[in-house]
Amino acid sequence: MVSKWSVKGNTRFLCRIVFAICDAKEVELRCLRCALVGFEVISALHESCCGSLDYLKISEIMDKRTDALSLEMSPSAAPQPYFPLLAPSPLAPFTNNTVPKLSGLCMLNFAAVESMMSMTSIDCIAVFAPFLANVICCPQLEATLVVLIGQSSKDTNLLALNNTLANHRQSDFGQILVGQGASDNLQQICSIRPSNLTAASCPVNDVNEFESTVDSSMFLAACEKIEICQNAISEAARKLALKAYDLLGMDGSHAFSDHSTRISDCEVIVHRWLASKLDPSRAKDVLRGLSNCNVNKVCPFVFPNVSNVSKGCGNGITNQTACCNAMESYVSRLQKQSFITNLQAVNCAASLGMKLQKANITENVYNLCRISLKDLSLQEYGCLLPSLPSDVIFDTSSGLTFMCDLNDNIPAPWPSGFQIPSLCNKTVKILALPAATSGQSGECANELVLDYKLLYTCFYLLICC
Repeated sequence: MVSKWSVKGNTRFLCRIVFAICDAKEVELRCLRCALVGFEVISALHESCCGSLDYLKISEIMDKRTDALSLEMSPSAAPQPYFPLLAPSPLAPFTNNTVPKLSGLCMLNFAAVESMMSMTSIDCIAVFAPFLANVICCPQLEATLVVLIGQSSKDTNLLALNNTLANHRQSDFGQILVGQGASDNLQQICSIRPSNLTAASCPVNDVNEFESTVDSSMFLAACEKIEICQNAISEAARKLALKAYDLLGMDGSHAFSDHSTRISDCEVIVHRWLASKLDPSRAKDVLRGLSNCNVNKVCPFVFPNVSNVSKGCGNGITNQTACCNAMESYVSRLQKQSFITNLQAVNCAASLGMKLQKANITENVYNLCRISLKDLSLQEYGCLLPSLPSDVIFDTSSGLTFMCDLNDNIPAPWPSGFQIPSLCNKTVKILALPAATSGQSGECANELVLDYKLLYTCFYLLICC
């Protein structure tokens, strides 16, 4: 059974995201006052669950609070766009795109990836970009850049940009995305630099030289399947890297480290050539599939110090309530960091378990405190994203939609000879518990729908904070 999670069930979720961002900043008194206004608006929205939205009530709240907040601002302070009626809707760019300021020096074929760039703007939408970074936003952004340069090579015959123009072209690329609603901080969020658009240390960036070095027909045939394609890419990259020097004439350790970096840079060149031979849509699917292993095999969380959990749960548990309170508090901090896939949740649970064991917590606190995989999700009702590549869906009537793969109370695995399965490029299905202990029956597939009017209200809090 496929169901949708509407705004009625996700009010707290959206505002948890808002305050996760606010927590990362210096919280000032104005932020707190502004948050109170936001909560009143959210309450008005939440009360509408059994009826229509009372926009008149919301407007009255805004009018009263606007006057109060205006009096508290210093006359010498620069005006701040902290009123939602004065600030643009965070989803406005999708219905009224702004005109980006371009350098005029970039000759890349943006028209060839127009659809991909629109998708990237949604996947990296301003408010959610930091939370979708490692799973959706950055893989989509990187794939779009590869396809852009690959498709442009049909005109330039080059698979890389030179250092002089790389800055301008990255800037233009970012400006176009921001004009369509993406975050203006993607360079930092996804660690994208102008050097990512060049050949770096790979000695080959000419299409003709590439095709004289790599057996093109065999390579394309191998890339009909993701698993085989990855090996073919590695082999092609090695051939390109070997053109730079004679390994036998170099010091062994230096040759190994230098050659490894060169191979990695040449893999990017191979990706671009592959993208030039495929339809952009197909190229995107292949590239997202190739990056999927790297996405799923790591846990993106930065684990805070576990000293508080160790105090409550270490060296033998004497107070179960105190231990579980400490665990719940710790897990809630992890939830604020990022959306994760179902397989990443397994990795994160295992990694956290090993960290707890090193802190002298020997008892299975996951079982003791009923910690499940969905507890590691940013969305408190269990929105773990699918292990296969996915995108955010936007439509003007329903807002933003995330496809969620898991909705049941699957126990988090406590490390005890536990090994994480190697399922990088396969669909991962985590079996649900029996119906008696499961939150819902049927398939573990849901859609999380975020109403953009409520998102608008929470964006108001972001501006205030």
